[in-house]
Amino acid sequence: MNQELNDLKKNLWEVADELRANSGLKASAYSTPILGLIFLKFADAKYGQFKDEIVKEYEALKGGRREKKIEEIAIEKCGFYLPEQSRYSYLLNLSEEEDIANKIKEAMEGIEKFSPEFAGVLPKDNYHDLGADVNNKILNRLLRNFNDIPTDLKNDIFGEVYEYFLGNFALAEGQGGGEFYTPRTVVRYMVEVLQPSEGKVLDPACGSGGMFVQTAHYAQAHKEKNGGQPLNLRAYGVERTGETVKLAKMNLFLNNIRGEITEANSYYTDPYDSYGNFDYVLANPPFNVDNVELDLVKDQKRFNKYGVPQTKGKKSKVPNANYLWINQFATALNKTGKAALVMANSASDAGHSEKEIRKALIEDGIVSQMVALPSNMFSTVTLPATLWFFDKQKKKEDEILFIDARTIFTQVDRTLRKFSDEQIKNLAIINRLYEEDSESFYALIKDYEGNRDIATSEKDKKYFQKQIDWLLERFPDGKYQDVIGLCKVATLDGEAGIIEQDYSLNPGRYVGVVIEDDGMTAEQFKQNLSSLNDEFKQLNEEVKELEVQIQKNLSSLVIEYE
Repeated sequence: MNQELNDLKKNLWEVADELRANSGLKASAYSTPILGLIFLKFADAKYGQFKDEIVKEYEALKGGRREKKIEEIAIEKCGFYLPEQSRYSYLLNLSEEEDIANKIKEAMEGIEKFSPEFAGVLPKDNYHDLGADVNNKILNRLLRNFNDIPTDLKNDIFGEVYEYFLGNFALAEGQGGGEFYTPRTVVRYMVEVLQPSEGKVLDPACGSGGMFVQTAHYAQAHKEKNGGQPLNLRAYGVERTGETVKLAKMNLFLNNIRGEITEANSYYTDPYDSYGNFDYVLANPPFNVDNVELDLVKDQKRFNKYGVPQTKGKKSKVPNANYLWINQFATALNKTGKAALVMANSASDAGHSEKEIRKALIEDGIVSQMVALPSNMFSTVTLPATLWFFDKQKKKEDEILFIDARTIFTQVDRTLRKFSDEQIKNLAIINRLYEEDSESFYALIKDYEGNRDIATSEKDKKYFQKQIDWLLERFPDGKYQDVIGLCKVATLDGEAGIIEQDYSLNPGRYVGVVIEDDGMTAEQFKQNLSSLNDEFKQLNEEVKELEVQIQKNLSSLVIEYE
């Protein structure tokens, strides 16, 4: 499925890029109409899931005292109403002779009519800007190719496809792509650790809203397990780019998530009065920003509880904004709040004023868990990252759980990695065991055993048995224990404790590494090293001989053609 989706995204990009080639538009101009068409595709897919149910109830109530308009029923069941002219299938069947740009505009207007909160969000007029000579042909082809997008909304493929396009648009403009999107499997792991249920969720760097989508999916799934109560979750997002704000609103709309997205710069504006106000905070903020105005942040309450990062002397800029974000996460939590954020590895050991802020956070007992991520998890940036977790209800304030997940990944292609479903569960269960939740551990083992027993191929049977073995080898008694190279609970005091490690939050400092025993004695190792050295010398001599021969051959060719 993942390779299929990656191939699809590349194919879609090639088709979309025809707009630039045939219309002369810059990426910043043609991204909007492309993303609008993808939105219509996902809106149609979601509405299609409820259409029969909507029509059935409409027909049953028609003509009676309880009669309702079909749009009222649709909004109750689906969250929005999609009139016929707004259906993707309707647009797909238009011929090239029709004014497709105008039909797309009418489709957008049809959605706005019954969802007025979308006024000004959908790109209605952008489709007339492509040039009459290429409009219909390209739009018709785009509609046909976008019809192949998988529409499994549970996995936020909508956001993933959107973000793939956004990253490519940014790169096409010569800008850095990667601020937009946190890989879905990383977000799922963050959510699995937080275990959100209900309340207010803040993402002060929300991009396309993927954090909200995964949070809502997790909370809804666990509500359904416990009787199917309505989801009481509200999203509050901040995003500095206007076009991305619209994108996030579309994503919340499709996933029926209540909330607000505000266009603002989170360094200078706090639109939701965040201090002590949120149940959950999740985000992947931009790393290592160095141009934030110190005078505009130094007096804000949310940045002062643990301290504002500063350099000595009268500098006008914050030296690095990483700890502004960390402050924002920590201070936005209410008395029972939890947070998860993606942060550059360098923040875990940063010195000077950042170290003093980190020390204050640690001694306040809010830092619950630190996780080192594998490299190459992000599609457009290679910077290594660490996950920070905060918990205002942490039971043991003087200790922190460290996990080194750098060797736990699934290779997607030559450069990109992700977490598999089982890797997410296995990593998250470490936190459950640390919280003395053995019941969840054995429930996961039982789940793997069930999958193993019903698997039809020997390969799948071995795969699920491997998951069982991985868990039981590391936690044989169904209780948390430190595992060298994987996890370690470090205390503030004591030998190799957090204070002794100069308040570092780098998991590698605490978890350690597994040293494999090669079975050789010291003398055998010496002999083996000597043998390798002799082999290396011989290879060097052969290289020299080859260089001489190549030079002779080249010289003879030069003479021949003179």
